[in-house]
Amino acid sequence: MTVMNGRMNGQKIKLKDLKTIDIEAKEWRDKINGNSYFSSDVTLNYGMNSQEVIKLPFQYGYGDFYYHASLEEVKKLFPKSDWVKKKYSSWEVKDKYKFIIRNSIQRNCLKKELNQ
Repeated sequence: MTVMNGRMNGQKIKLKDLKTIDIEAKEWRDKINGNSYFSSDVTLNYGMNSQEVIKLPFQYGYGDFYYHASLEEVKKLFPKSDWVKKKYSSWEVKDKYKFIIRNSIQRNCLKKELNQ
């Protein structure tokens, strides 16, 4: 995971200040071996002063695994929260903390596109 931040005054974002999580993923399918891989960019607080981007590198996973892997990386930013302690699902945490989750995936990409 690589975090590229737009943190305001160098301060870490707090869960109560999280308004949006935008997940943009790309998927490549290895047709010879039948495996799928993805990478994703996760933007927290898109368009706000506190915007941060988390980049998930090329990794194995198919279907909506990109969504779950991306949210797991976001969750790691808040280790003392109920999200972690009470093991909330994405639906429970979204309702509790009132943030928006948007996600999209571009399928059938070239392998080299996942590393960009």
